[in-house]
Amino acid sequence: MQAMGRLKNILFVVNSTKDGAGELATRLSRIAESAGTGTEITSTFPVDPALIRGRDLCVVVGGDGTLLGVVDAASRWKVAVMGVNLGRLGFMASFSPEEITDHFSHFLKGEFSHRDLTILECRSGEGETALALNDIVIKARSSRLIRLEVHCEEEHMNTYHADGVIFSTPTGSTAYNLSAGGPIVHPSAKVVVTTPINPHTLSNRAIVLDDSHKLTVHVLGDPSDVQVSADGREIFGSVPDFPLQINVAGDRLFRLVQPDEYSHYFVLRNKLRWTGDAVFTPHTS
Repeated sequence: MQAMGRLKNILFVVNSTKDGAGELATRLSRIAESAGTGTEITSTFPVDPALIRGRDLCVVVGGDGTLLGVVDAASRWKVAVMGVNLGRLGFMASFSPEEITDHFSHFLKGEFSHRDLTILECRSGEGETALALNDIVIKARSSRLIRLEVHCEEEHMNTYHADGVIFSTPTGSTAYNLSAGGPIVHPSAKVVVTTPINPHTLSNRAIVLDDSHKLTVHVLGDPSDVQVSADGREIFGSVPDFPLQINVAGDRLFRLVQPDEYSHYFVLRNKLRWTGDAVFTPHTS
């Protein structure tokens, strides 16, 4: 538990396509204002960094996808983010509407804890940059395979002949990385995961790297055949300028507020529907 002192200013970011999101944000805003805390509500995301600057807290009402829209702004100004999930339990948006309503008066006193999550930075050959909390994905625009040569520091790591390659943070290990066969990584681990998407050579597997390493990616072919995305949004235009540099952004951290009783393993069991209740019956003859 961390005591920041009473919060003076909160920004609510609302996904207006979610039923009840606007009403919940309004209800929480009224609770905050009755306690002397200033509030503002926006339904525009990604959030303008100027809008979040100087806030004591950002409350995102929607889900994990909505929360990704505040990563750049919140990490720039080191503003803690609290995510409310209106559907099933989220990996990052870990508060239910009932839970945040019941405990909001305590949060207004600054009584909450947060986890600092690493962020990836991707830089194009022209010097453009983009950030990702989950992953940087380099993949083919069509059904054809592409060839990507990846270097770790000055060493040639691998040349992938595949649909693409995912570069994932521990937070993003349960996103595209997981569906591509990559490992689940605990959020506190200091690693980056490199996972090929449908590799031509089946022995190509995910590689877990220390997060201090810097990666360089070259495309062996036409760059117009390649799409680069950060947390699901396309970056660097229709013809990315290679080589790309990918590394953990040393000056950025995403401060995610979580319930005191939060359990990463509980979320995994519920989101991934692990039952763990299979009964072994020995064979008898």
